[in-house]
Amino acid sequence: MPETPETPPEALPGDQLYRIAWVFYLFLAIGGALWLGARNGTIPLDLFVDPGGWWLDLGLGLAAGGLLLGLWQLGLKLLPSASALEGKLGEMVGGIETPEVIALALLSGFAEELFFRGAVQGAWGWPIATLLFAMLHVGPGAAFRSWTLFAAVAGLIFAGLMEWRGNLLAPVVAHILVNAINLGRLARRPALHGRASLRSGG
Repeated sequence: MPETPETPPEALPGDQLYRIAWVFYLFLAIGGALWLGARNGTIPLDLFVDPGGWWLDLGLGLAAGGLLLGLWQLGLKLLPSASALEGKLGEMVGGIETPEVIALALLSGFAEELFFRGAVQGAWGWPIATLLFAMLHVGPGAAFRSWTLFAAVAGLIFAGLMEWRGNLLAPVVAHILVNAINLGRLARRPALHGRASLRSGG
């Protein structure tokens, strides 16, 4: 009688991606913090939040995140490459659970904003930060071009929030919201497609 594997094979890629992503984003956050510390001698609290205007930054972050989610849904309807990208990303992250989605969204949103908007934008300006952020989201094939384009638009919005408000709260909130919603949807995508296939007899 063949042995039954403890972990389904289809869950392994998502599990591996989750661990790799944690290591990558931890290094990104540490690199950003070290860069800021070396350049400024300290990392001021007001880089992260304005105690007198946190409520405005929170609202702006939620609004910006909602705008970006709406733009992505529009892209799915208008751009075939966006739908193809969702299929590829869904295969990559399929199998991660809701707590992992939340943890990864929190870490990635904070780490990327600390590095790109905190360290890079603070040192070299928003155009370089936005360009490097878009380049981080480059992948093989035409499908990934829509990801790069979306990252460039998102990077511009995050950079604008940082330039306007002078702290990371709004871009971090927007980034976390976008990542949490999209990662959660992509993680459910293989299961949803599987149920749809069963119902249709496929």
